[in-house]
Amino acid sequence: MIPRPLRSLIVAAAMLPASLHAAPLKVFVLAGQSNMQGHANISTIDPMAKDPKTAPLHKEMVDKDGKPVVCDKVWINYLSEGRSQEPVIREGKLTAGFGARPEAIGPEFTFGITMEKQLREPILIIKTAWGGKSLHTDFRPPSASSEGAGRYYKLMIEHVKKVLEDPKEIVPSYNKSDGYEIAGFVWFQGWNDLVDQKTYPKRGERGGYDAYTENMAHFIRDVRKDLNAPKMPFVIGVLGVGGPADTMAPRYKSVYENFRAAQAAPASMSEFKGNVHAVLTEKFWDAELAAIRNKKDRTAEEQEIAKGISNQEFHYLGAAKILGPIGQAFAEALAKR
Repeated sequence: MIPRPLRSLIVAAAMLPASLHAAPLKVFVLAGQSNMQGHANISTIDPMAKDPKTAPLHKEMVDKDGKPVVCDKVWINYLSEGRSQEPVIREGKLTAGFGARPEAIGPEFTFGITMEKQLREPILIIKTAWGGKSLHTDFRPPSASSEGAGRYYKLMIEHVKKVLEDPKEIVPSYNKSDGYEIAGFVWFQGWNDLVDQKTYPKRGERGGYDAYTENMAHFIRDVRKDLNAPKMPFVIGVLGVGGPADTMAPRYKSVYENFRAAQAAPASMSEFKGNVHAVLTEKFWDAELAAIRNKKDRTAEEQEIAKGISNQEFHYLGAAKILGPIGQAFAEALAKR
């Protein structure tokens, strides 16, 4: 029989809030090319407040003074490179400014905000992203070719492993005895493969991007193996620049449809059912912003709306109004896994 004082301690421990029980640090890996880097200038956050669709998210992105919020429980380490290909690392508590430039955001900002709300525990985001990189060469997974892994695949894996050697360097509250869990991976890439006619000579035909699907499947298997996370939930951000394909000119429609289908296809494979999810980012495209960007003579109202644009169409117009909901969708997809 357990002595009464000890029984009291056991009961008291059981009644402690779940947040006080030891748990592994949740780690999320975000990887890809320029749209994972993020080209939405911080100035494009405020215009989100004027649209009923994005106003609720805007409230979560700013504090009571209207400044970008700083997440209490989310830390980020971000690897990219400078113009001379030298590595550039930024890290700290998650806030706006971890995009392609210190004055920009990518999907990581709202991803972290949303995941913090879902989990209510410390989170580490490791982001590796480089502009203008392909899956077939730069991020080539090692099992896809006798040539071995692409340069940026290797850099990505090496960096994630290096950060996880000592997460406490980034997350002060990290307890080594509790350890960490790689709780999800988000892949957001595609432009360089989409436009590569040499690698995909039949891209306008059904099945013209089948090689992308094959490489994506290899990528998921290899990343899980190399990070020792065999059941790691995985999200594929399906390229959505330009919006739904059925709104495009006929000469683009089939190419975009074929590529998007190839990107999303691994989520339907039997081996990945239930832990690989495709997020169709075309759903978050803003046709009004796109039309205004291409308009020479704007009304005063259109000039005001145009403040939500800071880059080219292939960078989702550099609009927080688009990239914000995309990051949120990535987090929600992983939270369901």
